[in-house]
Amino acid sequence: MVAQRGAAMDLPFKWEFPGGKVEPGEIPGDALRREIIEELGIEIGVGELLGRSEWRSEGTHIVLDVYCARWLAGEIELLEHAQVGWFEGAELHALDWAPADIPVVEGVAAALLTQRG
Repeated sequence: MVAQRGAAMDLPFKWEFPGGKVEPGEIPGDALRREIIEELGIEIGVGELLGRSEWRSEGTHIVLDVYCARWLAGEIELLEHAQVGWFEGAELHALDWAPADIPVVEGVAAALLTQRG
């Protein structure tokens, strides 16, 4: 599942792997679970790390870890995003991605193809 950023967000309508900042002392998987509840209103189980991206622009440094995750409970609420979508690995390349997400798209696409294979 990927999410399209909402109109009020930076980089509006760009696609991203949803999640957010890891707070001090927080484990990355716990941060992802918390952020998904805050952004989409659902509970997830976090699996293996699929890829990492580092992106710098105008004094901003983003480290993006993308994990395999499983939807456990709840109904999706678009609290920040315009929409969410489920895509096959080969379909990911057609989306208009946020710059920090672009470096991990290929690895995620390959992981999805491997899991289906």
